[in-house]
Amino acid sequence: MLPHAAAAGLFLLILVQFYLPGQGFTALIKFGADEAPRYLPELRAMNFYAERDSHGYDAQYYAQIAMHPQLNHPALRDAVDSLPYRARRILFCWTAYGLGLGQPEWVLHVFAVQNILCWLVLGWVLLRWFPPHGPQNFLRWFAVMFSFGLVVSVRDSLMDGPSLLLIALGVLLLEAGRTWWSALLLGVAGLGKETNLIAGAAFAPDNWLDRAAWRGAVMRGLLVVAPLFLWLLFLQVRLGAAGDLGARNFDWPFFGYLGKWRETLQPFLGEGSREIGRGNACVMIALTVQWLFFALRPRWQSVWWRIGAGYAALLVVLGEAVWEGYLGASPRVLLPMTLAFNLTVPRTWRWWPVLLLGNLLVWPSVDTMSSPPGTVDTRINGPRLLRVTEDGRELAAQFDAGEWYPHERSYFDYWRWSRGPAHVVVQNPHPYPVFADVSLRLKSSDERHVTLRAGERTLWSGPTAQPVELAFPNVRLEPGDNVWFFDTDRPPAAPPNGDTRLIAFRVCDLVIKLTGPLPPPGQVAPRP
Repeated sequence: MLPHAAAAGLFLLILVQFYLPGQGFTALIKFGADEAPRYLPELRAMNFYAERDSHGYDAQYYAQIAMHPQLNHPALRDAVDSLPYRARRILFCWTAYGLGLGQPEWVLHVFAVQNILCWLVLGWVLLRWFPPHGPQNFLRWFAVMFSFGLVVSVRDSLMDGPSLLLIALGVLLLEAGRTWWSALLLGVAGLGKETNLIAGAAFAPDNWLDRAAWRGAVMRGLLVVAPLFLWLLFLQVRLGAAGDLGARNFDWPFFGYLGKWRETLQPFLGEGSREIGRGNACVMIALTVQWLFFALRPRWQSVWWRIGAGYAALLVVLGEAVWEGYLGASPRVLLPMTLAFNLTVPRTWRWWPVLLLGNLLVWPSVDTMSSPPGTVDTRINGPRLLRVTEDGRELAAQFDAGEWYPHERSYFDYWRWSRGPAHVVVQNPHPYPVFADVSLRLKSSDERHVTLRAGERTLWSGPTAQPVELAFPNVRLEPGDNVWFFDTDRPPAAPPNGDTRLIAFRVCDLVIKLTGPLPPPGQVAPRP
């Protein structure tokens, strides 16, 4: 049990970095400042975190629905991109509203953390199938709990993690012989996300030829679909047609899947960032291995095989909207397949390669949990007498907001993306020069060259598709402004990871280590 507790503790420790004083965990909802004029009036009056220069993501709409789940607030239609479509997934809006006692600000904060609570409960529930003894059980438990789909659900306050919890609880009830309660719970889960209904495949009889068993399965299946069916009828009357917002979620068999493979392979053929290509490759290899496992090794008598096979069939018809962008939404849409995979892969050693390849989804999770709101874009190290003047003025690096996007950080790194050619001003408040060792890392999401200059002097020039570590020892910083210019040979572009910003390159982990007012003995300080 100790490894499980340690893993959960580490996850919670990482999540703590998303907490902002006065704003709580609202950064997990991914509000976009560009959408702020449309927000509900009571939301605009609250103190919450919104990403600058961003349109945000899906949870911002569900969080506002959670404040008024009766769907009768006149501002909801403007605040939500497609209220009839989003309102289909009402369940976790209701839970946030109930736990928040209907108070909009409480509801907002509950909505931000309910994924975390569901993650913890799911970890405990999975011990039913992965008891806390033996490395295999821990590996499979860890692979589910830290799969990209589940982690991104927590990171972005989405419906997929809580949905997986309800599916797991539904199967627990089924295994306990409470089939009707199981069907009812899975039916309720359909109000959280429509694809949760696929888990109803669990009620198919073990014996294909047992007609009596099929009659019971059909009755339970009707109970599974009934809540969503009735809710959709209500929405049709109350809100009207949902439009075509979700039309791109489905396509002809394998069209979306093969398109994602083309996107994944492009960086390895010389077009784009291989770093992004490696992340996409992990996702596509893992999902392909899982799909092949269910397609080539039928075990109809297994409840979890039937559920996994149902989601494997869903993979075939997923459309471009689910696959597009860096990593895409498919790993979270297919989360039940990942759980079923880990529950049904045989435990003999010869299946270990299959188990490991099918769980490559863990790898991209590291980056997923490493983008909390930034608070630092430069580290100034060295003696306090060099960092701060007697009257309290500090040596600092300034990034122009018109040239740079807001700072971001991970658990280990911090950075700023540029909007194109840009400059950094290092302000020395002292009346005399100081000297510093300067280091930074440059990276772009596409093939481009970046040139770094100080005045007329070129300090460095080269490609940045792969990370470049730069170090400039003993740099002389004159009193006042010291300007470093970053130029690039290409205009900014939207990266292939779904980010809508136009970006050129990023400056990462800028460190200015002050060494003294004079250069070290025997060395000549370069004057940038």
